[in-house]
Amino acid sequence: MIDLTPAQAGSRVGALLHARESKTLDFKRISSKHGRMIETVCAFANSEGGLLVIGVGDAKELKPGAKPQSRLFGIEENPEGFDDFRRQILARFAPPIENLHWMRLPCTLHDGAAGHIVLLRVEKSARVHSVVGNGTWTRMDASNREMVATEIAELHYQRGVRSAVSETVPILLTLLETSTWTRFVTSRGLRSGTFAQQLQNVGLAVAIDGEVQPTRAAVLLFADEPGSLLAAHGSRADIRLMVYDGKQPVPGSTPNLRKAPKTIRGPLIDQIDAAVRAVLDELSQGLTLSGSGFNTQHVYPERVVKEAIVNAVIHRDYRLNRDIFIRIFDDRIEIESPGVFPANITAANIDRAGSKARNPLIAQNLREFPVAPNIDAGEGVKMMFAEMALANLYPPQYRQNTEVAVESVTVTLLNHERPGAWDEVSAWLDQSGSIANADVCRIAKVDTLKASKLLALWREQGLLVALPGRGKRNMAYAKAAQGADQSGLLSGLEENNHEDT
Repeated sequence: MIDLTPAQAGSRVGALLHARESKTLDFKRISSKHGRMIETVCAFANSEGGLLVIGVGDAKELKPGAKPQSRLFGIEENPEGFDDFRRQILARFAPPIENLHWMRLPCTLHDGAAGHIVLLRVEKSARVHSVVGNGTWTRMDASNREMVATEIAELHYQRGVRSAVSETVPILLTLLETSTWTRFVTSRGLRSGTFAQQLQNVGLAVAIDGEVQPTRAAVLLFADEPGSLLAAHGSRADIRLMVYDGKQPVPGSTPNLRKAPKTIRGPLIDQIDAAVRAVLDELSQGLTLSGSGFNTQHVYPERVVKEAIVNAVIHRDYRLNRDIFIRIFDDRIEIESPGVFPANITAANIDRAGSKARNPLIAQNLREFPVAPNIDAGEGVKMMFAEMALANLYPPQYRQNTEVAVESVTVTLLNHERPGAWDEVSAWLDQSGSIANADVCRIAKVDTLKASKLLALWREQGLLVALPGRGKRNMAYAKAAQGADQSGLLSGLEENNHEDT
């Protein structure tokens, strides 16, 4: 279990006492029963992760005029109960929850005695967890809720525990025996058996009551028009390319598009190739900045553009009735793929964790074509970050869009040379969680006005978000990729102490 210095602990405890319970933060005192705490750990793992603060009372129970420190009861309130909770953490979940991080903070308790509170950081899990004998839980805004069967099934799809492309669809096999199949089967070296048998041999078809049905992956890989065939079954599989005039889409009867939107169809191997060529052709022409008459060149590395498109196609959720959207603006490219982050991926950890295959059947079989778009090694996202850094551009910006009709993930490539100060500011944010004007002044060695301009620029570019509940005088910012943890409370909790529990 990690221990901080008294000064570090005091700062962290002070921040905690001023924080509100949220989707990623919960406070609990230690009692002889641990049902609510166990439910919270389960809910965090099944949601986006979070921080359970043990030994601190609920702010709602604070009496008028009482100091925040009166909430500090510590694990000393019930040391046997705390030890029992740590034992139950290992036995109460199916499957077991991994990647738990513990930190002990010394503090002065409500009665003036010296004591400790404990932080338990729970990572978003790649799997779906239940409490043995007590259901499957998810996290709401500031509480837990038991999930019903349909929600549990949906979460299995979202995490990639189940993949829609592995399921069969009632589509004629003859529609898949195309020239694309010929290219695949020749490269793959499949020589014996009928077409139906060959599909079954590579896991792309299943015999059901004597009839062989293709998987959704087979339709996506080999049909000439997979999007059209799957539309009858409630999903889509095409790509839409939109080129805008300016930096934002303008709604209305006359949208600010430079040209008519383009729909890119076909089997996935050809769809990827056509989309990459279409985007690179647009970028090579340069764009005239809206209202300026000046021409700007987009300077993203080609490998990064291709990898972003490949990832969108391979990892999208093919249950959903929405196309992939590629949007080109004056100052950036956005690639939006239907579905949330699979497995334990988040916007904050994707640069370290890389990508996780939601659709293994697609990833495994695309690499079997004569010229594969992917090597299926999970290193593509890390390459994107490295290549953008070498080009002196901002790193790819990922965000998960959940407050929309069809959930999606968007990666944004900014066509901006990053100032030298950004690297130091980024490192500071990774360590501390948040940053204020005075911090930028000290880190970048600039005056207050310059620091304010830099902060405004980074907010405009979507790199930073303002922390909620702050006045203008004490405003601070966090990385947009840190999502709900905009207080920096989770920073420093990287040590996995599962074996210490």
